[in-house]
Amino acid sequence: MSLTTPSPPVEWTAADLANRFGPIPLRRIRFEPPPGTATEADVVEIHDREKRLYELVDGTLVEKTVGAYESHLAVTLIVLLGGYVRNGGFGMVLGADGMYRLSPGLIRIPDVSFVGIDRLPGRQIPRDAVARLAPDLAIEIISRGNTREEMEQKLADYFAAGVRQVWYIYHAPRREAHVYRARDRHDVIAEDGELDGGEIIPGFRLPLSQLFAEPGAS
Repeated sequence: MSLTTPSPPVEWTAADLANRFGPIPLRRIRFEPPPGTATEADVVEIHDREKRLYELVDGTLVEKTVGAYESHLAVTLIVLLGGYVRNGGFGMVLGADGMYRLSPGLIRIPDVSFVGIDRLPGRQIPRDAVARLAPDLAIEIISRGNTREEMEQKLADYFAAGVRQVWYIYHAPRREAHVYRARDRHDVIAEDGELDGGEIIPGFRLPLSQLFAEPGAS
């Protein structure tokens, strides 16, 4: 997958936003502060005041998309992955408000993420509002409001920052997972397959049928 990041414009236009993020719903772009002028402090202050999650990209605040079903999948992953990681002492698992400063001016917020214990400063969970490190594993639940351009750029940002693996979970039109080990190298896991922690989280395995199971299903 070939993708370059253009230099952000001095003053953003509607065309700039479309070129950068694709056909993204405008409700996901915050215009106060104006695109191109936002800072990390704005991300934290808005989250504390409004309980809304915005990623910071080139000085532009882009709201995280989430629906009831996407939230359910994320929580299911947190419960299953988080319990395994905690019991094994592998590191930490963060949920949908776990913010990462991947580089100056770039904050990403995976729906679920894992940081191995060796990446934790002093082997302790960071106390800052925004963790100044990159996770080993970033997981995104793909929703209707996500665009191809947005998700391709996230891949570039994650791997440039040192993320070792990225999982994109799709629930429509097909239930499957795309497991990226590099920006241009990934495997597609069908609904009858399973996610594997591999070297990142040894021994962790999750059948997708279990992730997508309805309440009460065996």
